Amino acid sequence: MKKILDVISAIPILKCLTEDQLEAIKYIAIEKQINKGEIVVSEGDEGRGFFVIAEGRVKVFKVSAEGKEQILHIFGPGQPFGEVPVFAGQRFPANAQAIDKARVLFLPRVAMVDLITANPSLALNMLAEMSRKLRLFAVQIENLSLKEMPARLASYLIHLADEQDQEEVVTLKISKGQLASILGTIPETLSRIFAKLSGNELIRVEGKNITLLNRDGLEDLAEYGKDSDN
Repeated sequence: MKKILDVISAIPILKCLTEDQLEAIKYIAIEKQINKGEIVVSEGDEGRGFFVIAEGRVKVFKVSAEGKEQILHIFGPGQPFGEVPVFAGQRFPANAQAIDKARVLFLPRVAMVDLITANPSLALNMLAEMSRKLRLFAVQIENLSLKEMPARLASYLIHLADEQDQEEVVTLKISKGQLASILGTIPETLSRIFAKLSGNELIRVEGKNITLLNRDGLEDLAEYGKDSDN
């Protein structure tokens, strides 16, 4: 199990801090053990602080009036979540739930604001992280509202390759059901689209490993709704 200081020092937005400043964060961080399936925060909760995942994974999602779940993002070790509503003085706009047994660090808003005030570089890092998330959500909204399912899946696989810094083979670290929720569809439809992309020789699926056989074709599909060979 990683020590709190090791977890904090590995967080990209905190890498600008000195050892003494990281020690200060360690003393304000509240460690929480979260069971699989346990809710971390609920939509509407007051934003009194944000979270950093030390171990495990947490999904952020909304539920429609009809009870349909839409996963917005899945966060893993070293990633913060919930910081936008906290620093905007708002309530949490979505739910967060552990999809594995997880260990998270809670960073209280008041203490973090004091630290940011004393360290402008930390404010810039947090602004950059929030901007990155805003871009990701903008792409997700565009995919869900404007693109058909094959284009959504192609876009997701390209994003996954970039995120994992892989040219050809990516690893799907979530279930097909969770991926279907992210893409706004059902598992049966997702399976058909995987089969279609495989049949068109754009990808090859081997368990959780997916080989991008034709990245240019995937990029055309993601952008224009059809691959370069059609």
